[in-house]
Amino acid sequence: MSPKRHNLVRVVNFALSALLVFVAIWLLINRQYVYDQITVWQFKPGPGVVQLVDRAGMSEHGKFYYLASQPKLDGTQNFNKECETVENSTSILGCYTNKKIYIYDVTDPKLDGIKEVTAAHEALHAAYQRLDNAEKTKVNKLLEAEYIKLESQPEFKDRMAFYARTEPTERDNELHSIIGTEVADISPELETYYKRYFDDRQKVVALNAAYSGVFKALDQKRTSLLSQINELAAKIESDTAQYNSDVVKLNADINTFNNKTFSSRAQFDYERSQLTNRIAALDVLRSSVEAEVASHDSLVKQYNEIAIESKKLYNSIDSTLAPTPSV
Repeated sequence: MSPKRHNLVRVVNFALSALLVFVAIWLLINRQYVYDQITVWQFKPGPGVVQLVDRAGMSEHGKFYYLASQPKLDGTQNFNKECETVENSTSILGCYTNKKIYIYDVTDPKLDGIKEVTAAHEALHAAYQRLDNAEKTKVNKLLEAEYIKLESQPEFKDRMAFYARTEPTERDNELHSIIGTEVADISPELETYYKRYFDDRQKVVALNAAYSGVFKALDQKRTSLLSQINELAAKIESDTAQYNSDVVKLNADINTFNNKTFSSRAQFDYERSQLTNRIAALDVLRSSVEAEVASHDSLVKQYNEIAIESKKLYNSIDSTLAPTPSV
């Protein structure tokens, strides 16, 4: 072998060795990405799974983390085996566990968008888990700044208290998913960060507002009706008591009138007209009470109808009521 050829072989071998070392180091540093990419290539999503994040406005980057988590839609009791319910006071719509996403298959058309929001929420958990420590520290500061703006809202505060009880170490992880999918106005820095995962984040925010609005509208109507029912019930009780008291007094005065001797026809006619006017007033009061009772009954009927509708909606997101899987 000539010296030139020998030197060339040495150079090639060195280059190959360097390349292999570089590849080995790159694979070590990016092992999660490689694992995710292989998972995405091999994953065969079920019906409707991919469309959820598409409709939620997620980017290809966000969709990648979603698919790397092998998402599954499930409307059976199998969902509960994967997503453990920690408290009975809340419904679990999805979970990210063992690097996999599970979404409860809510089918009520009135809650259109609920699965999309859940899918995006869980995908953000997968994304947050893959942030390095420096990025997490930076993102957490932005999330905590948003939390300060939101903590005055009772519903949000109660929700974070729930996570504090059930997942005390996952506060910022939960904020990362909640703010990303539910809060429209956030800081420019945080909005820029979320652009990694969303082409249009407002799509998922709008879906969340739409389905959440269904529950809020029912709760507000039920609260309003209950207030009207209680107010009317109090008036019925007061008017009925007044009517009964006036009837007793009128009967006593009629009895006195019937046993009274009058000095003139004019006096008789006058006192008789006074009693007649009181009878007419009592008839008006009785009719008013009857109308109030009818209105009360109508309001109670409306309240019960809303309660049934509300229960039906809440049952539709309660995975504990899901059917057993078919064989």
